Amino acid sequence: MKTQIQVIEQTAINTVRILAADAVQKANSCHPGTPMGLASTGHILWTESMNYNPKNPCWANRDRFILSAGHACVLQYSFLYLTGYDISLDDIKNFRQLHTKTAGHPTYGLLAGIEVTTGSLGQGFANGVGFAIAQKYMAARYNMPGFDIFNYRIYAICCDGDMMEGVTAEAASLAGHLQLGNIIYLYDDNHTTNEANTNLTFDEDVVRRFEAYGWHVQVIADGNDLDALSESIKNAQKETNRPSLIKVQRNIGYGSPNKENTAAANGSPLGEDEVKLVKKNFGFDPDKYFEVPGEVLNYYREADNKGIKKEQTWNELYKSYKKEYPELANEFESLSNGNLPQGWKEKLPIFKAGEKKLATRKASGKVLNAIANYLPNLLGGSADLCPFTATKLEGYKSFSPTNPGGRNFHFGTREHAMGAILNGMALTKNLIPYGATFLIFSDYMRPPIRLAAIMKIRPIFIYTHDSVGLGVDGTTHQPIEQLIGLRSIPNVTVIRPADANETTQAWRVALEHSGGPVALILTRQKIPVIDQEKYTKAVELEKGAYILSESEKMPQIILIATGSEVQLILGAQQKLKEQNIPARVVSMPSWELFEKQNDAYKEKIFPKNLRKRLAVEAGSTLGWHKYVTDEGDIIGINNFGESASGEEAMKEYDFTVENVVNRAKGLL
Repeated sequence: MKTQIQVIEQTAINTVRILAADAVQKANSCHPGTPMGLASTGHILWTESMNYNPKNPCWANRDRFILSAGHACVLQYSFLYLTGYDISLDDIKNFRQLHTKTAGHPTYGLLAGIEVTTGSLGQGFANGVGFAIAQKYMAARYNMPGFDIFNYRIYAICCDGDMMEGVTAEAASLAGHLQLGNIIYLYDDNHTTNEANTNLTFDEDVVRRFEAYGWHVQVIADGNDLDALSESIKNAQKETNRPSLIKVQRNIGYGSPNKENTAAANGSPLGEDEVKLVKKNFGFDPDKYFEVPGEVLNYYREADNKGIKKEQTWNELYKSYKKEYPELANEFESLSNGNLPQGWKEKLPIFKAGEKKLATRKASGKVLNAIANYLPNLLGGSADLCPFTATKLEGYKSFSPTNPGGRNFHFGTREHAMGAILNGMALTKNLIPYGATFLIFSDYMRPPIRLAAIMKIRPIFIYTHDSVGLGVDGTTHQPIEQLIGLRSIPNVTVIRPADANETTQAWRVALEHSGGPVALILTRQKIPVIDQEKYTKAVELEKGAYILSESEKMPQIILIATGSEVQLILGAQQKLKEQNIPARVVSMPSWELFEKQNDAYKEKIFPKNLRKRLAVEAGSTLGWHKYVTDEGDIIGINNFGESASGEEAMKEYDFTVENVVNRAKGLL
C-alpha cells in the first residue's frame, strides 16, 4: 500500500510526463520521449537533491543545473514552472512559438533558471566542467575557516548523443584529471537515437570508459526507482575527489502504449490519439490538456519554500563573513556587479618605437602579466600551447586538484572542450576567462564560439600564428579563411592589432567589452613597434578603424590594413609620397568595433568621395569589398599557404611594400 506522499509523488511525476506530451503535440515538433522518461530523475533533483531558490534564481551559492540533452527542454520548463520560477503554464503551452520564453532548446537569458544555452550535444556536458572549475576557484579564493561560502555543485542530465560527441570525451578526460568532485551528471541511457536503437552505432561500455577517465560511476537499473535515484545522488554528493556519473537505464517515451522504447518517441510528437492513451494510462482525463492537479502544484511549491530557507541561512552566514572578511566580500560583490578593480588600466604597458621588433603574441603576454595582479578574476591558459601563445601568468600557480586557486590553466590538446569550458567559466559572473591556441585551430572551437555569441557572454579567445607569416609549418597551420569565418558570427568582436601598442589597447577593449566574446588575433612573427609619437595614438583602436597616418595633401587613395600588414601600407605611403601621390593610412583592427561608430565618424575615415581604396590583409578577401567599394582593390589570399619561412611566404603572396605601391598606382 502506497503512502499518501508516494501517491502524490507519482501523480506529480506523471504530470510532468503529460505536460511533455501535450507541449510537444501542440508545438507539433520536438522530442516527447526523453522528458517523459526522465520525469522521475527530474523529480528527485528538484525536490530533494539541488539547492536553488526560484525567487532569487541568481543566488550566488545555488547549485547549477545543465540540461545537456537540450532536446528534452520541456522537462526543465515543466520543473521550473512547477517549482515557482518566473514561467507560467501559458509559456509551456506556447512552447517553440515566436518570442516565447520556452524556446526549442534551453536558451540562456530568455528564462530564469536556464544557466546555459544547450542543444548542440556535448556542449552542456563540457560547459559543466567550466562551471565546476569556476566553483573550485571561487571557493579557493573566498572561502575561509568556518565560512564555506561557495560549496555549490554542478548537476547535469546528458544522453547517448552527448556520449557520442567528441567534445564530451575531451571534457570528461580533463574533469577526471582535475578531480572535479563537485560534478554530478546523470546519463540517460535509453538506447535510442533519432535513427534507431543505439546498437546501430554505439555499443561501447560507457561505465568502464568513465572509470578510465577517473570518474566515480554508478548504475541504476530502473530509472523509475526513486529510492535508487535518491541514494545514488547522495553517494555522489559524498564523493568529493572524483566527478560522478550516474548511468540511469530507463525507457524512452515511458507510458506510451505503442511508442515506448522506440525511435518514434524520440524526435517526433506522439500523435493526438497516442497522447490520449498516455493520459488514460496515467489516470488523467484524455480530453483535458496541460492538466496540473492542485495537490501537485502545492507539492512542488514546497520545494520553492525549502530553497528560500536555504538561501536565508546562507545570507546569514554571508553577513558574518562580510564582517570578518570585508575586503574579500567587497571584492566579490564588486566583481559580481561587473566592475573591474581600480588601477589596472594605469598598469597597461606602453611600447616605444625603435625598440626591437616584437610579435603581438609576445606583446599580449606582457600585457597579461602587467595587469594580472590587479585583476584577480582574470584567469586562463591554452590548449597545450602556452609557450607559443605567451599566456602564462608569471608568479601564479597552475590550477590543479591540490591548488584550485591557481590561475594558469592547462587544457591539454582539447581545443573544442577548452572553448566550451571557457563558456561555463564566463557564466560565473565574477570571472573573466581566456583561452589560447593557433588561429587555424579556432575551427575546432566554432560550436562554443557560436554559443558564446548567442548567449552574449564574454570569454576571451586568443588566437596566435595568425597568417602565412607564421612560416614553415605550411598549409595545415597557415590560416586563410579563419578571420572572415570569425567575423561572420554575430556578436563576436574580432580584433587584429597592428603592433604591440595596439595589442595593449586590444586587451583594454576586451576587458571592458560586454555583449559577446572577443577574439584577439596575434602574430607569431616579430613586427616593428609603430611610432605613436609620429602617428595617432593606438587608443583609437576602440573605434575599430582610425587614421593612423594622414597625407600632407588631400589624399588620392586610402590604404587599409590589419595586423602585421599595417607595416606594409605605412611603407607604401612613404614610397607613394616620394612619387607625389598622397595616401591616407587606416589601421582597421576590428570591423565590428568600427560598425558601432556613428555615420559621421565612418564618413571621416572613409569619405564617400574618396573611393580609391586598397585593403591589405593576409587572409581571405571575402568581406573586404564593403570597405574598398567598386573602385577599390584588395591584396589578400584566396588559396592555401606554402611551407616556407614567414618572410618567404609573405613575399610569395605579394605582401610587400613594392606590390602595395604598384597596386595603389594601378587604381589611380
